[in-house]
Amino acid sequence: MAALESPQPGTPTAMRNAFGNVLSVLILVLIGVLAFSIRLFSVIKYESVIHEFDPYFNYRVTQFLSKNGIYEFWNWFDDRTWYPLGRVIGGTVYPGLTLTAGTIWWVLNSLNIPLSVETVCVFTAPVFSAFASWATYLLTKEVKGSGAGLAAAALLAMVPSYISRSVAGSYDNEAVAIFALIFTFYLYIKTLNTGSLFYATLNALAYFYMVCSWGGYTFIINLIPMHALLCIVTGRYSPRLYIAYAPLVVLGTLLAALVPVVGFNAVLTSEHFASFLVFIIIHVVALVYYIKGILSPKMFKVAVTLVVSIGMVVCFIVVAILVALVASSPTGGWSGRSLSLLDPTYASKYIPIIASVSEHQPPTWPSYFMDINVLAFLVPAGIIACFSPLSDASSFVVLYIVMSVYFSGVMVRLMLVLAPAACIMSGIALSQAFDVFTGSIKYQLGALSNSTDDTEDNTSTNNAPKDDASAGKTDKGEEIVKERPSKKGKKKEREPADKPSVKSKIKKKALVLPLEASIVALLLLIMLGAFYVIHCVWAAAEAYSAPSIVLTSQSRDGLHVFDDFRESYAWLSHNTDVDDKVASWWDYGYQTTAMANRTVIVDNNTWNNTHIATVGTAMSSPEKAAWEIFNSLDVKYVLVVFGGLIGYPSDDINKFLWMVRIGGGVFPHIKEADYLRDGQYRIDSEATPTMLNCLMYKLSYYRFVETDGKGYDRVRRTEIGKKNFKLTHFEEVFTSHHWMVRIYKLKPPRNRIRGRAKKLKSKTSSGLSSKSVKKNPWI
Repeated sequence: MAALESPQPGTPTAMRNAFGNVLSVLILVLIGVLAFSIRLFSVIKYESVIHEFDPYFNYRVTQFLSKNGIYEFWNWFDDRTWYPLGRVIGGTVYPGLTLTAGTIWWVLNSLNIPLSVETVCVFTAPVFSAFASWATYLLTKEVKGSGAGLAAAALLAMVPSYISRSVAGSYDNEAVAIFALIFTFYLYIKTLNTGSLFYATLNALAYFYMVCSWGGYTFIINLIPMHALLCIVTGRYSPRLYIAYAPLVVLGTLLAALVPVVGFNAVLTSEHFASFLVFIIIHVVALVYYIKGILSPKMFKVAVTLVVSIGMVVCFIVVAILVALVASSPTGGWSGRSLSLLDPTYASKYIPIIASVSEHQPPTWPSYFMDINVLAFLVPAGIIACFSPLSDASSFVVLYIVMSVYFSGVMVRLMLVLAPAACIMSGIALSQAFDVFTGSIKYQLGALSNSTDDTEDNTSTNNAPKDDASAGKTDKGEEIVKERPSKKGKKKEREPADKPSVKSKIKKKALVLPLEASIVALLLLIMLGAFYVIHCVWAAAEAYSAPSIVLTSQSRDGLHVFDDFRESYAWLSHNTDVDDKVASWWDYGYQTTAMANRTVIVDNNTWNNTHIATVGTAMSSPEKAAWEIFNSLDVKYVLVVFGGLIGYPSDDINKFLWMVRIGGGVFPHIKEADYLRDGQYRIDSEATPTMLNCLMYKLSYYRFVETDGKGYDRVRRTEIGKKNFKLTHFEEVFTSHHWMVRIYKLKPPRNRIRGRAKKLKSKTSSGLSSKSVKKNPWI
């Protein structure tokens, strides 16, 4: 048996294993190169630029970190955001991404590789996508072997759902968080399989890195307790499970509390209570198993009753404390996003600021095919393969795929969490299928060759002399004589060995498919993989490579580039004072601060709902009332995004109803019904007077009729209702080349003394005329 487990050096088996290990390393290197290179389309087609909105804040923070150091970063108070409140950056940001990129920049510059901070930020996500692919290999290898691990790693390297968040320039938290998520799961499974305290400590450190990187760490601290509880309930408890779980809860919670943005929330919020409850349960179970090993059966029953009773009392006390903590919170101790996951209708009812984000909406069925493609059809096969046989590791990945499917169905952003699970299951399914099909082909070809050899042997045997046949019989007789004593003496020993061999032969025959069917199925799998690769390359090159700050459009005239955003931010940077305040909807706050270096009222952090509601109320109010609100906030410029000329759908007019809902949630005089005509949102002649006179409508459509003489909106596909109007409290100072960004300046307030004198003069004249007094010639 020892020779079978560890083949001696120089034997064919050892050589085969060594060659397989070298080939696996080579394939992993190629997978890493593939994961990195497929995410470079955005740089090749456009330029090395930061994408989207949130990455600009992360880039600005990384710049500050690399320039001022870690201590200044922790104590940084940013007075250019959320004016006049400001924001403490070190205590309100997940620092994992920033510290990672800053460390990479520092190491490269220490090695005399002079890369800019922007370049490091642009390529951080592609580099960590390669790391995530390798972590997927390690995780899947622990579950179903190297073949499944290589397949899962290759699938993850190309899956569109992950590419959408990790292309070059997508400098967001998920860029490093997905690697941390997969690596934490790998170390948990590794500890579960080996029972090593060393891996348990590494698991806690990996969890700490995940907490530093992304708020989605709560998925880990809830999924692992669910798996531990599942193992206990199904009778699969072992000391390895205790070693894998208990150190993670203790060390992981202590380390998580060190992250300023988390702090005492690691022990006070409901998202973490499941881990503590299972922590108590696993200790009770461990104590029961320990007592069972040292006591007699009678004493064990008495001790179990005592231990279970005390455990129930402790659990009841803990549950009572948790219920008291939950009851003291208006949201039950849950954050708004967590409640939105548990109740998909919660955000739309109570927190419109969360519901207004497009990535928080439920996905459609086509989005599953777009983001994971053929993996959706392979996942069920992978789940079935995990049950043959079912182990602790395979039960974990089954639980992982089930929970990720649910959460991805609630929020389209969490398709990113589903992607690794789908790749792992699909890798297992492909590996098992390839083993069956290639094994069937090998068996059938071997059977054909054996039948040919048997035919040749029969022919030669018939033509052979009888002496050889008699000699053969003599030899056979001698063998039988030699074997008889061994059969009699060791009959009982050989019977157990013979029976498993018969079962294995039966099982082997059951897995053997016809030669033609195996070849066809293998070709179909290869074609399926080819279609997957083509779809992933197309998604990386076309769907997810375009940066939102630079837009393109293909027409008969060729490729058109719309660079209005950077044009507008450059105008703000060069034509306004450094201390000027710019008001816009919160979507553009990060970009305005990072690219124009101007103070904004709200930004994408959305931590203060009242402040955002104030801006939404101003945009929803008539011009004079909006001017008063902005003037009270010391705003000098107002920026709006308008897509009616070129057909850009993500403009402020399409987002306007969310401004109304968010503003109305704080200021009741703003009512959504006032902006709708018979329940329909309209901007044409049938629009309501409240809609036609609000500030957002006027700032978007001011002078729009001059473009074509009709005022035709290409996004809403209708002519606007109010065309020729003038602004009384705002003046247009800049409109970008394609009218995508429009900037207005607040007019200064009128002289109040002069206005009061005019009123007094009018009252005096009216009073004199009423009394029929002669006009004073000296006045």
